[in-house]
This record gives sequence, C-alpha cells and structure tokens, in this order.
Amino acid sequence: MPSLADVVDLLHAWYPPGTADAWDAVGLVAGHPTADVGRVMFAVDPTIEVAREAVEWGADLLVVHHPLFLRPVSSVAATTPKGRTLHALTQGGCALLAAHTNADQAVSGVSESLALALGLTDLAPIRPAPAAPLDKVVTFVPAADADVVRAALQEAGAGRIGDYDAASFTVTGEGRFRPLDGADPAIGRVGRLEVVDEARIEVVAPRARRTAVVRALLAAHPYEEPAFDVLPLADPGLAPTGTGRIGTVEPTTLEGFAARVAAALPATAHGVRVAGDRDRPVRRVAVCGGAGDFLLDELAGSDVDAFVTSDLRHHRAGEFLEHGGPALVDVAHWAAEWTWLPVVEARLREATGDRVVTRVSTRCTDPWTFRP
Repeated sequence: MPSLADVVDLLHAWYPPGTADAWDAVGLVAGHPTADVGRVMFAVDPTIEVAREAVEWGADLLVVHHPLFLRPVSSVAATTPKGRTLHALTQGGCALLAAHTNADQAVSGVSESLALALGLTDLAPIRPAPAAPLDKVVTFVPAADADVVRAALQEAGAGRIGDYDAASFTVTGEGRFRPLDGADPAIGRVGRLEVVDEARIEVVAPRARRTAVVRALLAAHPYEEPAFDVLPLADPGLAPTGTGRIGTVEPTTLEGFAARVAAALPATAHGVRVAGDRDRPVRRVAVCGGAGDFLLDELAGSDVDAFVTSDLRHHRAGEFLEHGGPALVDVAHWAAEWTWLPVVEARLREATGDRVVTRVSTRCTDPWTFRP
C-alpha cells in the first residue's frame, strides 16, 4: 500500500504546484505523509457533504479541485463551514489535497478533459504556458576529451530535450592558439602557435542550471582557458500546457453542438445556456474549465466558432457578441470541471494498480439547485 507522500508525489508530478497561479492555494492541506493510502476519492468541491461521503466510504485521501482555504481564515473551529469540513476529514482519518490552477493548465488537466469530453480533437492551448527558459551551451574541446566533457555536461543537467537525455551535437575542426608568457598550457608550448583537432559540442540546458553546467564544463575541460558560449534561447511557444484548449469537432450547427455539450456533461439546474444563431456553423471550438471570461478578448478575433466556459457575465457576453465574436456556450462551473475527475482517477489507478481503490464522487455541488 503506498504512503500519502507517494500518492502526493504522483499527483504533483502530473499537476506541478509550481505551475499554479500566484494567488492560488494548492497541494496537501491535511494528512500525515507517512500514512497508508488504500482508498482515494475525487471531487470538485470540499463541501461538508463531500467530506462526509469520503469518510463514510472509508477514503484515506480526498482529492479536490477547489481549495478549501483559498483565502486566509483566522479559525478552523468546527463552528465554521471550512472548519466543519476539515474536522470531518481529520476525525475520519482522511487527508485532503487540492489541485486547482495547476490542474487547469496541465496535460490531462481540467480544460483538456472538458475538451475531450465534448469530442474535440487536435487540441492546443488557447494561451500556451511559457516553457522553462533554456540556454544553448557551446564549447570547443580536444577531440580526445570530448566524451569526458559531454558526460560532465549531462551530469550537471544539460542535454535533456523532452523525453530524451544525453542529447548533444558535435562537429570537428581545427582549434588555433598561441600560449603567452605566464600560461600553463595543457597542449603546446609558450610562444608557439598550436593547431589542435577539436570538437565543437553543443547542448541545451535549463537556464536554472546555467551556473552548475558552466562549472562542470570548466572542471572537466583540459584547457587552462576554455572557449565557450552560453546563448539564451527564445521560447518557441509550443508548450502542450496552458490555459484553455482549442480544437475541432465534426462540422455541425450551434444548436447541434449545444445538444452535444448538454449530453456530455452531468445534469445541473444551470443546464446549458447558448448565445448565438442556432444555425451558425461550428467547426472550431474553444473551451475553458471554470470561469473563462478573461479569455474573451483573445478569442474575439480568432477563427473559433464557439466558446464553452462558465460564469459568463451579462455585459461582457453582450458586448462580445456585438463585436462578432464566437458563439457562447455557458455551462455549470461544477459540471465542466467534473469532467477532469474520471481522468485523474484513471491515471492514479494505472499508476498504482490494485494497491489503491478509487472513487469519483457524483454528488452535485453546484450551488444552484433548481429552476421554478
């Protein structure tokens, strides 16, 4: 049986807390890292009803999308709503973990899960996340010492490209230099021009590892004064992670696409609201799990035919449509984000096998409960 720390490490590897927005509050909220985890439940909201469901089922860990403590509190007494939830979980031996904006942007995250649930293909982020900054490190080394220097660069963290490591480029040529008085050359003599068969080695390295990589290069290089370049690389903007998703669907009308949305999402009192011409052709679709009106300006001039999100406001929606933007499909916040739960559940089951039992809560925690 894995420990809580083991399960948290898996979830954080898929949805790194460092990618969450600065205002967010994600990660482990309650629980001892060494505790055994045999049952994990997934839900959107950490309400008291969800907490009781988790405890009654015997969950050792409750994973939620929305943080319990997004804003500071001065008390967690059981007389407060948040305190009641926390006490119910801790008294029942159930830990709590929140994955919020870090799960929104990730591969197999909230927006991607929503897009796949609606049948979108050829997915790309609406707003790609910036890739971690990279350097290219170039050095010139005697050919006989090239393997040693390459190994040192790799050990320091260079040469990783996607799912590949030990990646480098080498081309050979002639290096020329004349040691001057005071030099202690590894090759050649003071005052005499030297010509050496050299290898030009190029590697990519995380900018955060720049100092370590350069130190490793200097330590492994046989020359007293090695020649090297450190070149900052531009972000190509091809990150698979980021805010929202854009994709394609089989050609349909706005009315037909809205019906597909309604059928794909769990039922809520909110339902599906649509703004636009029923007969408008729909092929390109953008989605954003949760409240996505902050993306309206970016989508206004795009080739998107419809935008699916939640919590759209009256004036913003009206002005957006007046300026010829995509049709709007407004769905319940809870329903849109619930589509992520089966996805993360499947990832955890695949990673842990039969060591962990999982469950997705189907309890609707959308605050709107009925229409008269």
